[in-house]
Amino acid sequence: MKPVGILALQGDFAAHGHILDALGVSWRLVKTPADLAQVEGLILPGGESTTLLKLLHSSGLWEALTRYHANAQPLFGTCAGLIILARETIQPAQESLGCIDIVAARNAYGRQVDSFIDHGTPLDTEALGTTPLEMVFIRAPKIVQLGPDVQPLVTCRDEVVLARQGSVLVSAFHPELTTDHRVHQYFLRMITASVAALPVH
Repeated sequence: MKPVGILALQGDFAAHGHILDALGVSWRLVKTPADLAQVEGLILPGGESTTLLKLLHSSGLWEALTRYHANAQPLFGTCAGLIILARETIQPAQESLGCIDIVAARNAYGRQVDSFIDHGTPLDTEALGTTPLEMVFIRAPKIVQLGPDVQPLVTCRDEVVLARQGSVLVSAFHPELTTDHRVHQYFLRMITASVAALPVH
């Protein structure tokens, strides 16, 4: 299988690499369309979404990601990555790829000083089990609307914070900043299923 890709234009991409290292998974940084063609699934990390937008366009990755999603290649966006993948972004409005049918409100949890860690939300999911998941929120977006085909996976304080639609997974929090690897493992299972579904030539 090809390595997992991590978008490395801006943001906390290195932390995702540390998680994949801990899981024994090969990965590579993605900065160009040519890099994207070499990976099986892509993680879009947290960062500054307006800066990421500019860099995606200038690098040619905006169009490449549109094609990547059209081919049902797995995508996983955390924080700013969620904003980039959303159907619509508000507070303020900005361009997004429209890969998952959600509306994302930027910085909806507050400023940097309002960042928090949630330790105590019990889960009840087939995907992640029942053990509480540590969730780190840093200037996090909120999912304020989910389309009918979007599956909510995890909630925190009555808000959906992890959701999936088809080949796209998004997280309002930063799973790469904890020692709990379940969200990354879930994405890796998405990639494995995607590869298994490819036609044999």
